[in-house]
Amino acid sequence: MDLAQYIISKNVLIEKRLNELVPERDVPYRSLFTAARYSLLGGGKRLRPILTLATAEMLGGNHDSAITPACALEMIHTYSLIHDDLPCMDDDDFRRGKPSLHRAFPEGHAVLTGDFLLTHAFDVLVNDCSLSSEKKVRLISILSRSSGGDGMIAGQVMDLESEGQLIDLSTLRFIHNSKTGAMITAAIEFGCIVGDATEKHSSILRDFGRNIGLAFQIMDDVLDVTASKQKHGKDIASDVTNAKATYVTLMGVEKSQEMAYNLLQEGVQQLKQLPLDVSLLTRLAESLVIPRI
Repeated sequence: MDLAQYIISKNVLIEKRLNELVPERDVPYRSLFTAARYSLLGGGKRLRPILTLATAEMLGGNHDSAITPACALEMIHTYSLIHDDLPCMDDDDFRRGKPSLHRAFPEGHAVLTGDFLLTHAFDVLVNDCSLSSEKKVRLISILSRSSGGDGMIAGQVMDLESEGQLIDLSTLRFIHNSKTGAMITAAIEFGCIVGDATEKHSSILRDFGRNIGLAFQIMDDVLDVTASKQKHGKDIASDVTNAKATYVTLMGVEKSQEMAYNLLQEGVQQLKQLPLDVSLLTRLAESLVIPRI
């Protein structure tokens, strides 16, 4: 199976499981679930769950045990996008080619829908019958750390506070590693847990995840400048409007692309340390960076 077919087949499985985990409900507060499904089932790359599934498969893990943890990651990612788009944050009107949730539903509903998806992600992990109690604890620990006050939210706070400020590359790297890289690394770690990876192999894969996560975010900065209309539905990206420092503003487009490519190559070299068939993860990593250059 080529990479495109692999991604399509996994997207079908992910979409099916997300649909099962967040069904429509005939309750007085049904609008919550309608709004959640609007954002959660609205397409997207499904990067994080696919990385979890691919890592678990490479390690010989059970697909049935990986699919729900993979979808929990997508719920966290979707909640973060809903909140990112709010007027108090990036104030983006479009997401994935359609109106952002706070434009399609009342703004308060968007806030609460994000809150629901955040908490529901932990609920589905706790109630996943295919996982042992020990694995559930490890997954919950990784998810709370990666998405919490020393992970994604830390990056978001520093990102907001950097608006209109002059910051250096090391600070920007911390923001990106926290805001985006932490959850991409978590996706790899989820696959390690489901696939029963050794600590040595897990360490290598974590380093790979960190490099790929940063490369992906750098290329996102590039796309904010070169393809803002397609990405956000407006000619000027919110990072530019909000005067945020990015790799492009600090280094320019070409040097940012070069850095992303170098990080990709470093990550691929790390994978080669594993006594496993790493071709799928390598191709996935390349697809996240190279076609975007």
